[in-house]
Amino acid sequence: MPIPAAQLDGTIVLKAPDLDLRATLLCGQCFRWEEQGTGFFGVVSDRAAFVSCRDGNLFIDPATPPKEGEAAFWRDYFDLDRDYEALRRQMASHPVLQQACAFAPGIRILRQPFFETLCSFILSANNNIPRIKGIIERLCACFGPALEDGHFGFPAPNALVALEKEDLAPLRCGYRASYLLDAARRMAAGELDEKELKACPMPEARAALQTVLGVGPKVAECVLLYGLGRMEAFPVDVWMRRALLEYFPQGFPEEYRSCAGIAQQVLFHWVRQNGKSGGKA
Repeated sequence: MPIPAAQLDGTIVLKAPDLDLRATLLCGQCFRWEEQGTGFFGVVSDRAAFVSCRDGNLFIDPATPPKEGEAAFWRDYFDLDRDYEALRRQMASHPVLQQACAFAPGIRILRQPFFETLCSFILSANNNIPRIKGIIERLCACFGPALEDGHFGFPAPNALVALEKEDLAPLRCGYRASYLLDAARRMAAGELDEKELKACPMPEARAALQTVLGVGPKVAECVLLYGLGRMEAFPVDVWMRRALLEYFPQGFPEEYRSCAGIAQQVLFHWVRQNGKSGGKA
């Protein structure tokens, strides 16, 4: 059942009793949120907002004129209708996953716009978070729709499809410029259909995403999880590879495959924050 929303003087209030906003927004799954005072300011697609949590509620103060279904948009983005408590109970039967969940009980998997997620994780490969954020902001400033207060939304595929690599020079993203353009052209041509990728078998979805230049196995899993809501996706970077070798040398257990995405996220946060399984990626 959808979580109800209230509205107070333009502020959208959503019930979110188990949401750890800081851990969710800073655990490496998104790149357009910045911590400001008691909350975070960010831009998602063509919406900008300041968000904060207190007393089990998520407060959303839109910085752009609210659109129809504004509350539903943010409820879906923060995945508030999913029963994460049930997922944690499922993972509690494994001692390692139980520890990871206990360390980060309020992390949620954001349901991010597909094309934005695809481009963001193309840019993330062999890169660091401050530089990724900078490239994305320049991409939006150069080619995205202008929003209020000097902010910019994420460009649609059609805004990039006619460009050449040289047109992306202001982004300072190097060889990744060709990858962004290939993603935009495939989207505009209908070669990547979001509904099909959400519904088709995982091997087919992985294969389709990896036809895009710059999309390897890890980026494909990130896009499946964060941009398509495929909770069985399991991105593996250096940190996760070390964690798997240490805690799951026989491979990630199949009985947890249906919640692999959230398991990966809490494991990733746990090993990074606690310095487990080696040093920096």
